[in-house]
Amino acid sequence: MGDPVAEYTSRLQEQEREIRRLSAEIESLKNPQNLSASPHLDGLREENARLKYRLNILKRSLQDERSHCTKYMMNINQQLQEIFGEAIRASCPELDNPPLAVTPNQQAKFGDYQCNSAMAMAQMLKAKGIKVNPREIAERIVQNIPDNELIQKTEIAGPGFINIHLKRTFVSKLLSNLLVNGVQPPPLASRKKVVVDFSSPNIAKEMHVGHLRSTIIGDSMCRLFEFLGYDVLRLNHVGDWGTQFGMLIAHLQDKFPNYLDVCPPISDLQAFYKESKKRFDEEEDFKRRAYQCVVKLQSKEPDFIKAWNLICDVSRKEFQKVYSCLDIQIIERGESFYQDMMTAVVKEFEEKGLVELDEGRKIVFAPGQSIPLTIVKSDGGYTYDTSDLAALRQRIFDEKADVIIYVTDSGQGTHFQVVFAAAQMIGWYDPQVTRVEHAGFGVVLGEDKKKFKTRSGDTVRLMDLLDEGLKRSMDKLKEKDRDKVLTLEELTKAQTSVAFGCIKYADLSHNRINDYVFSFDKMLDDRGNTAAYLLYAFTRIRSIARLANIDDATLRKAAETTEVLLDHEKEWKLGKCILRFPEILQKILDDLLLHTLCDYLYELATTFTEFYDSCYCVEKDRQTGEVVKVNMWRMLLCEATAAIMAKGFDILGINPVQRM
Repeated sequence: MGDPVAEYTSRLQEQEREIRRLSAEIESLKNPQNLSASPHLDGLREENARLKYRLNILKRSLQDERSHCTKYMMNINQQLQEIFGEAIRASCPELDNPPLAVTPNQQAKFGDYQCNSAMAMAQMLKAKGIKVNPREIAERIVQNIPDNELIQKTEIAGPGFINIHLKRTFVSKLLSNLLVNGVQPPPLASRKKVVVDFSSPNIAKEMHVGHLRSTIIGDSMCRLFEFLGYDVLRLNHVGDWGTQFGMLIAHLQDKFPNYLDVCPPISDLQAFYKESKKRFDEEEDFKRRAYQCVVKLQSKEPDFIKAWNLICDVSRKEFQKVYSCLDIQIIERGESFYQDMMTAVVKEFEEKGLVELDEGRKIVFAPGQSIPLTIVKSDGGYTYDTSDLAALRQRIFDEKADVIIYVTDSGQGTHFQVVFAAAQMIGWYDPQVTRVEHAGFGVVLGEDKKKFKTRSGDTVRLMDLLDEGLKRSMDKLKEKDRDKVLTLEELTKAQTSVAFGCIKYADLSHNRINDYVFSFDKMLDDRGNTAAYLLYAFTRIRSIARLANIDDATLRKAAETTEVLLDHEKEWKLGKCILRFPEILQKILDDLLLHTLCDYLYELATTFTEFYDSCYCVEKDRQTGEVVKVNMWRMLLCEATAAIMAKGFDILGINPVQRM
């Protein structure tokens, strides 16, 4: 059986296309010039009536199809754009691709959303020699708004802004759907394949704060795509190949000559790496042996492959400690995976005449790029450029990816720009069809605004950082006397949730393009836009029903039978804020900037506080403290807020707790 959601979505899109086509035909039939030019006026009038009848049937059918999809959250902004898009096209058919701008209103007194297209349309008409007042265009747009179930009324303000007021009954219905069906994203037209390349530490080296950013940001992007229904492949492009393995294997042979029979007890691979590097720089004989080891490794001699695997396994165990702490799922596919594909990549560029020789190197210039790619070194070896081209080709042709995202520091932006340009030049992908993008990020700074280092000037080890987070988290919980009210198990869960949640949120709440200052004091502060504040807010919201002795079964039943009233201005504000969730996710899908979700969750939490301070959810006897009245529709608003916050946390990779 096919996926019914995909079938509905496909039919919806087909019908929308036909509606647009029929609308255009009706508009052309209305044109008197067309009528006078035709000898069959009666036939045309009959055709016009038939088309209108068919158009109305299709519109009704479209609404019926949408009513079948009520289990999914609706992107209200997207629906309003469809409605106003149709109205704009009907009001100014002489404009090709007229601008469509619908945004949430910042001030409640001006309505809920605003359409600002009229002014830009007036400028476009002026360029065509047609002078029209923007307010007049706004009036035409309003007159052409099709029948819909979203809009209560519209008002034209100022030079031509159209203020949009939503129907409260419709918003209430959407909230009820959310409560009954859970947080379900709008259905996808087709299930696309997404590859996210992130984390990517180097074998035999410690993971540092740069890898922390890539790991946290990449994991959150994967979680977003997974929630929205995409097929996601999470790849760890580790540095597990290259000349450095020659010196590591040579040092292993000297230090643990029986490594083939007894697993060498290498506990500190960083120190092992430094020892081998020192010998490589100082001992000529050792350097020569290291180069011989590289040749034998690349020839895949069994003893050398075993030595390589031993070194990689020690690193993997260290990496896994970090991934386990941060709850990261990722598939290792390092540079070694692509070694056998590189020869074919070089050959393909050569056969298409795209390779130039430069002092023994083979280089490739891509259109519009001033820096070439070096695909073969003068000694015949391959480079990172060759490896990245091979990886990109494999992901396009073997994985059949529709979207490929590289999450690395911004310093690699130029490199990826050239790699992507070369891949387009050779015809591997069309950017209009396949999305290939570098999601760069800034560096982590210390509180002195310099690169984050230890006091001795060394790079901060990631596990040391995570351990410090756990210690500080426990100190903060004890400072608030949480150890006196929570069980040991609850306290430990809260410690982990706060420590790792705060580290992730501090990163994700900043625009990834910018550098950010790492500060435990700021990230553990429970005031302002921090994970600590949001986690406390979430547990408070979850406790409201518990303290009123309302169980989950009662809330589920109420969701099906109780109308969510939105009469108070704070109820209305909270209801609309909850339903903006799909709009927020769509924006992040477009620009891959996750701080938008953090800003939204903070706005949702503060909007909830306004609501809770103004609207009684549970009324108690002042003397006895007993519950005398429960306003169930408000309890449902609490539940809807918590459901959205929980899903937002999940996308950010944060694990909230029930008690804190």
